[in-house]
This record gives sequence, structure tokens and C-alpha cells, in this order.
Amino acid sequence: MKTKNLSKIIGSTESTTVEWKQSLSEMDAIVETAVAFANTEGGRIFIGVSPEGKVVGVQIGKGTIEKLVNQIAQHTDPKLHPKVTLKNIDGKEVVVVEIKESHDRLVLAFGRPYKRAGRSTVKMGKDEYEQCILEKHKDNLQFDKDICKEAKLKDIDNRKVEAYLKLREKTRNISSKIKMPLNQFLVNIKAVSKTKPTNAGILFFAKDPLKFISHAQLRLVKIKGIKIYGNILDRLDCDGTLWEMADQAEEFIRKNIRLLGFRTDKSFRREDKFDYPIKALREAIINGLIHRDYYSPADVRVFILDDRVEIVSPGSFPKGVTPEKPEHKPVNKVLSKLMYDIGYIEKYGSGIYLENELCLKNGNKKPVYEISPVQTKVIFKSQVKDVTVIEADEAVMSRLNERQRQFVMSGIKDISRKEYLELVKCAIRTAAGDLKDLLKKNIVKKTGGGKYVRYAIR
Repeated sequence: MKTKNLSKIIGSTESTTVEWKQSLSEMDAIVETAVAFANTEGGRIFIGVSPEGKVVGVQIGKGTIEKLVNQIAQHTDPKLHPKVTLKNIDGKEVVVVEIKESHDRLVLAFGRPYKRAGRSTVKMGKDEYEQCILEKHKDNLQFDKDICKEAKLKDIDNRKVEAYLKLREKTRNISSKIKMPLNQFLVNIKAVSKTKPTNAGILFFAKDPLKFISHAQLRLVKIKGIKIYGNILDRLDCDGTLWEMADQAEEFIRKNIRLLGFRTDKSFRREDKFDYPIKALREAIINGLIHRDYYSPADVRVFILDDRVEIVSPGSFPKGVTPEKPEHKPVNKVLSKLMYDIGYIEKYGSGIYLENELCLKNGNKKPVYEISPVQTKVIFKSQVKDVTVIEADEAVMSRLNERQRQFVMSGIKDISRKEYLELVKCAIRTAAGDLKDLLKKNIVKKTGGGKYVRYAIR
């Protein structure tokens, strides 16, 4: 790089790829920054520049450059061999150390990993570093194909295999009658390796999958308010195979999200729909179960709050895949194929597109993805702009019947008796009794009078 261009860089500011060091006495910090650049996107260290960006120069003696290169190589693993040049800027000597990005970002300085965060060199977290290691070896590490060491063939439930075959026949028009021994069929679909079940086989066909892979848990919780630490109104720890857990999760969600009623310009009848498209939430949960990082001890979690639903799964997106460009690069290929066989995945690589389409059709915004090296969070925003939080305690809510709970949790602010019976699908006398009971429990109040009386949430 020309001296003129270097002067412009030094005259600007430190950044993700630029660091200033005042003297060669800061050797430990220089080594750490070199590793941070290698573990991020590469960069340059300018030695002889003050923290304020002023060129102060350094004293260069015989062997200075060689010693600097040796110090960096000696204290890094794998050894870094940067390009080091001497530049004369404004009549003063400045040492420029150029570091290339490491292909696997696993370089250590003094036995510790560092990375670049803005203008700072920071120590890399344990989880993040372990994720980098897994990324490096991902082609050789395929969790779903690995043998489940503690499991035996007797832990496979033949009834679940039969259920899979029937679902596959119904969905993909493949005969449920197999023309080979069952064990050979399980080997063919990679649910068994020789005489031992694979992790995929356990997660898909075992009598008790969580006995062997406890962190494969799917947990759902309904929380009062908009804070994760709010009061828990309902919860479910799913069990069984992955596809059984997906079904349990859908049932829980149907029970715990608002059913909204709308007037249409076509008729006076109300049209009901859920606050969120059920199929989109289900798709995101299934993606979390089959594309998650099973080397992480964390489980998949679903939080239902008043203003959103969050689905959190361990692991990040594969390299080169983003929510905007969701290419088909399954982390767990066997699990992905098995889920596709029984129709729990419609088409490969179409999940995010389907979620977006369903949300827009339902009146919601597209889901938001928050991706870090250790987890992926999908956030579905409620379409109800003014969320009414019922301040009734759990004891009161527990005394409501299912129809009353449906109304209270629907987000509707006020309702007539006729609208109530249309919402909950009941008789006139039943609706009158429900609303009278809600008045008695002080959950609603009357507004208007005569035939115009309405019942408003307090």
C-alpha cells in the first residue's frame, strides 16, 4: 500500500481491521490483536501511532523486524507469519503488520482465542470458540448419522416405525409394505448402523428418545406480559419422537394464542383467525428441531408472550445461508429426510419462504431472525397493536370455563352477547350465563344499555 494511502488510514480511526500501537513494548497486545484479526476478517497493526492517531514513530534497530515476526509466531497457535513492512510517514518510521484472515478462525494467542469487535480486541467466549471448532470439523461430524452408544435395537419401537411407514405412504405415495427385513430397512434409511441405532433412529423411532438424548427436549411456555421473566401461565415439556413433539407443540400453541374475531365487508358474521398462522409457527418449530446443533446441550424453547412468539434453537445458520437466502443445506440430513418423508416438511429449502407467506396472508409481519454463533431466534410479532393484558390473577383465571378463557385471551376489548356466542360457538342462554359470571368476577363491566349493552374487559 502506498504511503499516501497509509496516511489516510492512520488519519481516520481504528476499526475492525485497523489497530494503532504506540511502541514495540506492547508486544503482548500486538500478538493478541494479530490473532484477533486472523479470527475475524484480517487487518493491519500500525506500530508507532499514538492512541489518538498521531504518528510518533518507533526506533528501528538491527533485527527489530525479525524479532517482531518471531515473537508473533512463537506465541500463536497455529503460528502466524504476518507480512511486516517499514514505512516512513511524515519523516517518522512506522511498522505495518498485515494479518490475513485465518480459514478456520481458530488461532490462539498465549493459548487463548481472541476476535475483533469493532475497534476492540476481545477474548472469544468458550461457546463461540467451540462452535468454530465444530464448524471446522462439520463435514466429519454428523450427529444424526452417529451411533447412539447407549442404545440397543430393542429400544426402537416397531409401532413408531409402522406409523412412519403409513404416514409416508399417505404423504409420498410410497407403499407401507417393505420387501426386506425390518432391520435392513432401518439401515437403509440410516436409522440403524450395522447393529446399533443412530441418533436419528433414536430421535425418530425410540420408545423413549429423551432417555438417550435428553437435550433433544422441546419446551414451551405461555408468559403473562411482554417480558421473558413474567409470570408463567402455562407450560409444556414435550416428550416422544421429534414428530410427536411437533404435534404436542401445535396443540399447546392452539390453546395459548389469541383467537381473533373480525367483521368483514361481505357479511355481518364474524370471521375468526388465530393471532399467528399456526402452520408458520409449526414450520419454525420443526426447523428448530431438525436443523439445530445437537452437539450443544441446550434444548429448543418456545416463548408465547402477549406481543410475540419467540422460538429459540441451539446453533447458527450454515455458512452462506441467511434468512434472505435460505438455501437447502441441512445440518442434520437424515432427520431432514425423515421429516420430509412423512410430510412434516413440504419442500426442501422452502420453510422460511412459507413462513413469510403465511404471516403476510394472516395479517402479520414477516418473522424476524436473530442469529448468533450459539443460537437462532425466530420472532413472530403479534398483529394486535394494542395488547390488553388482563390483570386477573391465576386463581381467578383458573375458575373460568374454556369459553370465558377464549374470550379473555382473544384480545377483544368489548363484546355484545350475540358476538360472544358467535365467538365461542354456544347457545344464547349459555352466553348470557358466561357474561353474567364474568361481571360477578369483576373481569368485565357493562357499557351502553338495552339492546346496545356491551361487555368490556376491565
